[in-house]
Amino acid sequence: MANKKQSKKKKDENKNIAYVNWSNGDDIVYYHPLFHGLRMDFISLYYNKDYAYPANGLARVSRSGSIYCNPEIIAEPKVWARSIAHCVLHLAMGHFVEVENQHLWNIACDCAVERFLTEMKFGTTEHNTLVPIGFTNEQTLYEEFLISGVPDEYKGFGTAGYDSNDMIFDKPGRHTKEEWSKAFATGLSNAVRAAVNTVSDMSTYRAGNSKSEKAKAWFVSSFPLLGAIATEFRIIEDHEICQRMGIKIAAISCSLQEIYLNPLAGLTSEELRFVIAHELLHAALRHDIRHEWRDPFLWNLACDFVINGWLVEMRVGERPDGVLYDEQYKELSAENVYDMIISDLKAFSKLATLRGAGLGDILPGDAVRKDSDGNDFDLDDFYRRALSQGLEYHQNHDRGYLPSGLIEEIRALAHPPIPWDVELARWFDEMFEPVEKQRSYARPSRRQSSTPDIPRPSSILRQEQIDKRTFGVVLDTSGSMDRKLLATALGAIASYSAVRDVPGVRVVFCDAAAYDQGYMKPEDIAGSVEVRGRGGTILQPGIDVLKNAEDFPNTAPILIITDAECEDRLKLYGREHAYLIPDGAKLPFVPKGKVFRMR
Repeated sequence: MANKKQSKKKKDENKNIAYVNWSNGDDIVYYHPLFHGLRMDFISLYYNKDYAYPANGLARVSRSGSIYCNPEIIAEPKVWARSIAHCVLHLAMGHFVEVENQHLWNIACDCAVERFLTEMKFGTTEHNTLVPIGFTNEQTLYEEFLISGVPDEYKGFGTAGYDSNDMIFDKPGRHTKEEWSKAFATGLSNAVRAAVNTVSDMSTYRAGNSKSEKAKAWFVSSFPLLGAIATEFRIIEDHEICQRMGIKIAAISCSLQEIYLNPLAGLTSEELRFVIAHELLHAALRHDIRHEWRDPFLWNLACDFVINGWLVEMRVGERPDGVLYDEQYKELSAENVYDMIISDLKAFSKLATLRGAGLGDILPGDAVRKDSDGNDFDLDDFYRRALSQGLEYHQNHDRGYLPSGLIEEIRALAHPPIPWDVELARWFDEMFEPVEKQRSYARPSRRQSSTPDIPRPSSILRQEQIDKRTFGVVLDTSGSMDRKLLATALGAIASYSAVRDVPGVRVVFCDAAAYDQGYMKPEDIAGSVEVRGRGGTILQPGIDVLKNAEDFPNTAPILIITDAECEDRLKLYGREHAYLIPDGAKLPFVPKGKVFRMR
């Protein structure tokens, strides 16, 4: 009797171990970004003697979307994960096709699935050997099997036992082949296997059971715009960490790829979606590095107003009470909002981000981090590709409304920034339209050498057109100006002027005083500049010189070249103008003209 009780106890323990391992294996599949949407919405999983599980294998899958697992087998969680994922992929890859020889077709499909899982390093396989790689796809492999039979190296990769089919051809389920394909495409997009090398490390995506992890999982399964980026961010819910960092609700580290959520904030599930989306957009749109010369906190406020407006418009989650929102900033960029904010620093400096009053929820960090192999990992490139792919899938599959401003920003980030000299050249194009040449016999053309006796007119420029083509240059020649940058800027101006038929440029040098150099040929400007080094720069007298000069046209534009360490607010009297300053420099006032930053 005692032996029977011990035997029954041992049997019950084995059943418990088998079930726990199976359940943990299913968790690995369920919370992986590639399989999450399929497993949650499309698959029914059974672990019961009453269903048609394989006698000598781990699992079988039916065309209707059910996976039957063997409760009699004790297998490691990663082995179960591999087996369940194998069955899911049969459905996702559209393998339920009626063919001449279903057994050979099943073997070919098993090989295709196992090769896929091996390449993504998912789970652990029971097989001692790997699938041969010498085939294109399951269709070509099946056709080879019909002609030549199945070589031994292609056998035994199914989940129902060595020589048994693991696909059950019952009645079709409620989902069409197109729906399966679309769900699989969503999973592939979310996994972004081509963009990152960390997808195989399941510790980076263990969605867990907390509300915040479930909110993050929602982006992976239901919001493809941010799904790929969400998979790469770790949620940190630790009150002590948040208290030490002064985080009231949330903050993000774009370089460490971590989102910090204060568990004492008491957010609902919908509010967590809003907050996580808010932080992910900070990272995806590179707000951490786009502030450039701007005040980091005020820039953070401007980005918050824009992001929160988009999220409200898209109806992503629910905006928590007190989170920044103002409809007057609708359809404005963060740069535009920043320019409006700095007009009232006293009022805006008291506002709070998700981190708290006076603190930005965008934590500082590097634009480059190390990957798992110790190599530099370009965050710019990762965020740009992940966001572009997410946008493409979101739009192609009608996954919800996106504001035009957000779409424009994503597309702008997908392209590298325009170099400053190209932007400057475009400004010159706007200021000076091409000169229309006239035909005249006053200077006959001599190009027709074959008929030199026949006079032909040549193209000439009218003098009255040339006389109007000029512009002013107010040049900061103080000691703080970088000579190499100054030479680069003047060289660019000389070449652009020559191409656009500008005969002369009115030049004014400025440091502690203004020095009118009169009109100069563009090519002579660089050679005559002397950096005087008399201390602080006052640029307004140089502007006034051009304003009061009788021989300088009222319509001529002005280009101001400075290191931005000027001591006065400029008054341009409504004249077209632009600034050329070093990258990273900050003007002490809000510029009304265009600003070109020399890099």
